[in-house]
Amino acid sequence: MQCGQPSVMLPRVSQSRAVVLASRPVGEPVRSNLRLETRELPAVGDGQVLLRTIYLSLDPYMRGRMNASRSYAKPVEVGAVMEGGTVCEVLESASPSFSPGDIVLAHSGWQTHAVQDSQPLRKIDPAKAPISTALGVLGMPGFAAYVGLTEIGRVRPGETLVVAAATGAVGSVVGQIAKIQGARTVGIAGGASKVAWLRELGFDVALDHRSPTFKNELSEAVPDGIDIYFENVGGAVWEAVFDHLNDFARVPVCGLISQYNQTSAPTGPDRLPQLMSAINIKRLVVRGFTQRDFISTHYCDFQRDMSAWLADGRIKFREDFVDGLENAPDAFFGLLKGKNFGKLIVKVADDPTRPAPPMP
Repeated sequence: MQCGQPSVMLPRVSQSRAVVLASRPVGEPVRSNLRLETRELPAVGDGQVLLRTIYLSLDPYMRGRMNASRSYAKPVEVGAVMEGGTVCEVLESASPSFSPGDIVLAHSGWQTHAVQDSQPLRKIDPAKAPISTALGVLGMPGFAAYVGLTEIGRVRPGETLVVAAATGAVGSVVGQIAKIQGARTVGIAGGASKVAWLRELGFDVALDHRSPTFKNELSEAVPDGIDIYFENVGGAVWEAVFDHLNDFARVPVCGLISQYNQTSAPTGPDRLPQLMSAINIKRLVVRGFTQRDFISTHYCDFQRDMSAWLADGRIKFREDFVDGLENAPDAFFGLLKGKNFGKLIVKVADDPTRPAPPMP
């Protein structure tokens, strides 16, 4: 029996509730930049499926897609549905590859239902792990951590790795993989509860970037310098890390969340000449990347390795759930301020793969 397959014929869904980009933000996004509306769904054509969204992933990269400026992916158009990864149930299928009741990984965005071509969809096996993990530790964030660390960071036993936003969906996995590979790990997060969780994950050192003595604490934590700095934040954390980078240090640049809302260059001295000089003298490798660059070459290895690490308990994860599509905008704004704790996921609809709570 297909997991979640309805036992009775249900009326066809003809509408979807969606969050669309109402206007482009200037600086920090606000509620008026996003609009909740009802949209008519097209008929399911040949090779297409009708999807019901169960979980929606909220990720920092979405802030960049709200802008019109050039990036590694096309921006969301004003009036279009906000983009995002989703875990969905197939309600109706005109594709031989999928049946009603299948659970799939999609990119259907901030909406309750969608009609999509079936080709890009991936089936999820609920027996292997909770289906929400396809948006986190077994999904895009986990894969970004995996390829950034193995392909660019090239971590080796005995080296020192520092990762910013270390309790996030990417950073927490970076630190744990580095530990598995024999590195000494230093995690940076914001707040006492997050620092405590880093210690539970096995980080050798956990630092709070909000501490007034953060720079001194970082210096004490890396007496032999930093061999790999996994960049998720930028800003003041990068400035504190920069002077400790060793010769031949590697810097995978996955994100720069502290800078996404900036509308002008930061104040203070221009440190670009210092950066370029350090890259030259220390022979640094500073490389930006997106996980999609490595899907064809590394995704199967990632699924194999991460599934094994989860099964034997060497990788742990934390999910931060928000109920209801209507609450996605405020949750997203909080994400940009570091208010989430773990992988931020919107529960859009009931999960048919999880048992119903007991009756009171």
